Amino acid sequence: MTIEYFIAWFGVVFPLVFSPGPANIVFALSGAKQGVKKSIPLLLGVDFVYIICSLVIGFGLGEFLQAYPTLMVGIKLLGIAYIFYLVYKFLKPIKKSSSDETLAVYTFYDGMILQALNPKGWTMLFVMFSLFLDGSFDHTTQVIYLVVMVAIMNISTHLIWIFAGSLITQYIANPTTEKYINFGFALSLLLVAVWLLIDTLSTF
Repeated sequence: MTIEYFIAWFGVVFPLVFSPGPANIVFALSGAKQGVKKSIPLLLGVDFVYIICSLVIGFGLGEFLQAYPTLMVGIKLLGIAYIFYLVYKFLKPIKKSSSDETLAVYTFYDGMILQALNPKGWTMLFVMFSLFLDGSFDHTTQVIYLVVMVAIMNISTHLIWIFAGSLITQYIANPTTEKYINFGFALSLLLVAVWLLIDTLSTF
């Protein structure tokens, strides 16, 4: 792998990974509502599934899904429905334990479901492999390189979104202000879901 190849890959993939899609907004929501430590299971769930999806698409399922676009539409609609559910779950007041500590809101399994049904995640992987798989080199080695690189970028980016959400609530501790911040995050996620729904329905 050359430095030119890496620069080209980074220039394409970083904006796609870092931009505010469904998963990144949920990471910010999670960091704001339950802190960095309790958001780690969510991160592990998302990135575990992302690595699996990367391997699956890299080794051939991507071509199958592209041949049957209705399957992708189904995945997108399920993902949109799950995003609406996450908006509801985020706006729902969190329960308190007897020690008055906040219970986890988003879990490892939430992360797995979110990423498995994340339209942006699937699309980004299709774009990456279609642009950067070179038939003149060993296919398996290339797929592994790309999966490792995108996994490192994903984990780093997701941690940034979690820390950003957490910092907002640390510096703005007023309950009323926090309520408006939470609402703003949830509204952002809702707008993403609505945009994805409109975009998906427009394909029919």
